[in-house]
Amino acid sequence: MNESRYVYTVTELTRHIRIILEDCFPIIWVEGEISNLRKPISGHIYFTLKDENSAINAVIFRSEEMGINFELEDGQKVLCGGKITVYEKQGIYQLQVERIEPLGIGSLQLRLEQLKKKLKEEGLFDPQHKRPIPLFPRHIGIVTSPTGAAIRDILKVIKKKSYNVEVTINPVRVQGELASLEIARAIEEFNQMKDLDVLIVGRGGGSLEDLWAFNEEIVARAIYNSKIPVISAVGHEIDWTIADLVADVRAPTPSLAAEMVVGEKERFIERLSNNKIRLQRTMEHKLSSWRMELDNLITRLNIYKPTQLLEHYKENLKEISLKISTYLLHLLEINKEKISGLMSRLENLNPLTILKKGYSLTYKLPEHTIIREANILKKNDLIETKLFKGKVISRVEEVLENG
Repeated sequence: MNESRYVYTVTELTRHIRIILEDCFPIIWVEGEISNLRKPISGHIYFTLKDENSAINAVIFRSEEMGINFELEDGQKVLCGGKITVYEKQGIYQLQVERIEPLGIGSLQLRLEQLKKKLKEEGLFDPQHKRPIPLFPRHIGIVTSPTGAAIRDILKVIKKKSYNVEVTINPVRVQGELASLEIARAIEEFNQMKDLDVLIVGRGGGSLEDLWAFNEEIVARAIYNSKIPVISAVGHEIDWTIADLVADVRAPTPSLAAEMVVGEKERFIERLSNNKIRLQRTMEHKLSSWRMELDNLITRLNIYKPTQLLEHYKENLKEISLKISTYLLHLLEINKEKISGLMSRLENLNPLTILKKGYSLTYKLPEHTIIREANILKKNDLIETKLFKGKVISRVEEVLENG
């Protein structure tokens, strides 16, 4: 075995492989599903891009991460653009991703859905946080472009529908890179004012990209934190943004937002006028009914003449009172005679009355029992004799049963 041969070191071989791979795949697009997503403190993003049969390691360096406008998650199907690189220390190749897009859905739409989910879970869309719009606002704040159709439509409605309403416009850009910051700042500036009753925040219609400033988290939180009720008026009736979901009220168009703010006064005046007419008719009907009832009462009074009836009842009452008095006096005399007879009988039955006539009562001592027969006594027994006045105590000398 004298033939000459070249022996590679591991480093040389790995470097050659890297050169070949990087030369063959300077720019490459690969689709697959994200798994094993990792975001260490270095700021780089590591994941595995896989399909049904194979997998490849992928990395997004921190410098490229800022260009991603949606949240990466395990299980997402994505399209990655970048180049193949070899990590020489471990001898593995990987896809260095410079651009990444979701498959099946646009990145903006995906970003919108992700932010909706996040804010909903935080409670920013809950109805319990919605506040009513003042019935008669005196000072209205408007956050929109000073040159767009939206502000013209809003001012036209306010001028037509309302009087003595103050309007303050905080002009902002409504699309572009800095639009969301200006909109959020304008809402915060209005909240520093003390006399504002309601805010209208919005713009005219457009594409998802045109309306994107109103889908930004900074705008959503500014609306949510506003102490002043906010009406969102973004786009046309079919357009819905996150600002619409967070605001206290969503108006399909800027014109309808203005109608909500000042048109209620016109509707209230109309309802007040209608209520006045209904009240007048009700009162007229009631008065007519009461007049008829009064006429009926007067007719009945004329028929029954209650004054004469009252005099008649008075005479009857006098007669009845006299009869009652006479009867009571007669009854009193009869009862007096009865009582006198009873008193006489009681007097006759009184033992003291009998004693008054010369009779006496004799008691055996010490039992103090009445003596009705002499045979209950014997010689030397003590007896007490009760007279009409006083009593006598004596001793028995002799008992005569038949005396």
